[in-house]
Amino acid sequence: MGHSGGTYIGIQAAAQNPELYNAYIGVAQMSDQLRSERLAYEYVLQHYKENGNRNMVQQLESVPVLNSTPDAYLHLSDKIMHTLGIGTTHDMNSVITGIFIPSLKCRGYTLKEKINMWQGKSRSGVHPLWDEMLVTNLMLKVPKPYYEQLQTHIKRFYTFEKSAHSPLFEEPERMKLILNEDVLNGLNDLADEH
Repeated sequence: MGHSGGTYIGIQAAAQNPELYNAYIGVAQMSDQLRSERLAYEYVLQHYKENGNRNMVQQLESVPVLNSTPDAYLHLSDKIMHTLGIGTTHDMNSVITGIFIPSLKCRGYTLKEKINMWQGKSRSGVHPLWDEMLVTNLMLKVPKPYYEQLQTHIKRFYTFEKSAHSPLFEEPERMKLILNEDVLNGLNDLADEH
């Protein structure tokens, strides 16, 4: 299972050597990241125009997302996404209170692993492969429209209506149910369409 930036690596690994995997699960799956960034930019710009927030409109228009994501835009977009409830989770206002502190409480990692994780995150920015992600259209690596072209004996698509970017944190019981009932049993009973 890959989540967000992890899906960039996960889907390519599964596509290159499918015989090594029983299943691949993409959560917040990347496909065409530059297009996704452009759509997000257009969405928030339109939102602030409709709400008459000239300050945010001016800030956004000064850092347009065209063929790249300017650093000034990335800094601004993180705050915007969390303010609008479309960031990591609907109710996350801060990386510190939303992810950093909870990660320190996680019993699944040692203290050294937690320190290494956050040191790596602070040094890598959005993602260590961000520039590569922006120029790689994964829909072309799986030729034709992404989900429709996946050829496998079973595939499923699940929509999480109560989640932003991280259904595994916002709807953990539904995620667990899907993994236990569908994925582990090779079924698609809980999928959006059968």
